[in-house]
Amino acid sequence: MELAALDRDGLSRLIAAGRGDAPAQMVLRGGTVLDVVTGAMIEGDVAIVEGRIAGIGAHYEGGEVIDMGGGVLVPGFIDTHLHIESSMVTPHEFDRCVGPRGITTAICDPHEIANVLGVPGITYFLEAARHTLMSIKVNLPSCVPSSHMETSGARIGAAELAALAAHPSALGLAEFMNYPGVVSGAADCLDKLAAFSGAHIDGHAPQLSGKGLNAYVAAGIRTEHEATRAEEALEKLSRGMRILIREGSVSKDLDALLPILTERNSAYLCLCTDDRNPLDIGEHGHLDYMIRHAIAKGASPLAVYRAATLSAAEAFGLKDRGQIAPGKRADIVVLGSLEACDARMVLSGGRRLDEAAFAARAPVAPIGRNSMKAPHLASSDFASRSNQAMTDVIGILPGKIITEHLREEIVVSDGDKRPDPARDLARIAVIERHGHNGNIARGFVRGFGLERGAIASSICHDHHNIVCAGVDYADMALAANRLGEIEGGIVVACEGEIRAELALPVAGLMSLAPFEQVRGELEALRHAARALGVVLEEPFLQLAFLALPVIPALKITDRGMVDVTRFEIIG
Repeated sequence: MELAALDRDGLSRLIAAGRGDAPAQMVLRGGTVLDVVTGAMIEGDVAIVEGRIAGIGAHYEGGEVIDMGGGVLVPGFIDTHLHIESSMVTPHEFDRCVGPRGITTAICDPHEIANVLGVPGITYFLEAARHTLMSIKVNLPSCVPSSHMETSGARIGAAELAALAAHPSALGLAEFMNYPGVVSGAADCLDKLAAFSGAHIDGHAPQLSGKGLNAYVAAGIRTEHEATRAEEALEKLSRGMRILIREGSVSKDLDALLPILTERNSAYLCLCTDDRNPLDIGEHGHLDYMIRHAIAKGASPLAVYRAATLSAAEAFGLKDRGQIAPGKRADIVVLGSLEACDARMVLSGGRRLDEAAFAARAPVAPIGRNSMKAPHLASSDFASRSNQAMTDVIGILPGKIITEHLREEIVVSDGDKRPDPARDLARIAVIERHGHNGNIARGFVRGFGLERGAIASSICHDHHNIVCAGVDYADMALAANRLGEIEGGIVVACEGEIRAELALPVAGLMSLAPFEQVRGELEALRHAARALGVVLEEPFLQLAFLALPVIPALKITDRGMVDVTRFEIIG
């Protein structure tokens, strides 16, 4: 929720409270403030008026005085790039899930729902941002679809994006995933870049280097969350990009980038989660986990907290937040200690994030019901129909969304190359589910460890068709068809039975249930997947990313196997 602009009287009250000539509305007393600029620990009260900080480091009186009990006060955390849809809950539930952990600003890209529903999916998020307690800033999806090599539910052009740019919760242009199109100067890319010239434009250029990187950054793109190695991140920093260090449920780059998270670099570094589900949030945390982990690994607390707050605000032009200082939004997290990052109380715009405040929010009606329009599938639909033994195989790299491009000989029998659990070769299929063409593409994947059954999902980045991996065609058909019956979600099937499922009826991406229930159902799904032999910690988002044709090296969409390095469909 954004704060209303102060009128003359409101500004006068704020200034008077800062001078100490008038009482503040709220005073936080008995804590110590971390200054994320100098690293100093500042004693004294924090005075708050109209959701803003009136003064720090002195004694103040106020209508409500709250004892901090010796806690450490830090600015509210800013997640600089995420897809709320990947939390599998609505924006309101996401607010309730991560806000109490200290996240007071989420810079989201709703391109998941936009790929299913188009502009109405974006406006749903813009409306939700008016009511959440945290501040949700929306970067408008730049790539719907992400490339020409997939069938999405909608297409969004530059004119449609420009029409949304004036919304108070709209921030800029979201991750520009079609980096080959930017570098080559493709017409549709230039249209979008020109429409947002001078505004914030988010980057997405995995492994891009040298002159190609120069061209990409020259287009006005200023941030990057796809750096997975320190050397890559340093080159991009030297080209003027801000690096968003990512730790999601699948993409885990924090440890690899910790060497660059220093006090020297931290003004140009931020933190983000990209895609993180309630299971990981419940077991490990969100940005609070990243902060704890980085400090435990030896990073400077000042560098880490600066990256999570002020550096993030500066990178995205959010001048009203990121520091506990006069005039800033009262986005404040009270911790037991910097090392523990254990939020005891959280304020967002001066409002306490507690159950009473969450219950008082105005609801936003869900959209995207009955979005599953895939054909009914038979087991025979998953046969590969090939006569060549040499086969392209997607090789999963645990903890990464990049993949290997493997080549394996698979025996052809009666025109089909069947899955081979002994060699960890599972069938993977993508089925178009938006009702456009009914495409079915088939391939092979290594890395799940599947020994029986199948797993299927309507979370399938970024086109969000059905993606299914398995070693039994009948179970694959059962799982995929079940998704149509529950309006999308995740299903595990084995020996003709549904072993676990999670319904995601909002565009096939988000649940209408509380996040606690979603977490419980994800736990059951993970247990069911492990019973099939699955070895991955988070197999469902890993499965979803195997269909994203803008991340190297080999992926699959409803149109076929995609060699991302060559940016073309190969079969």
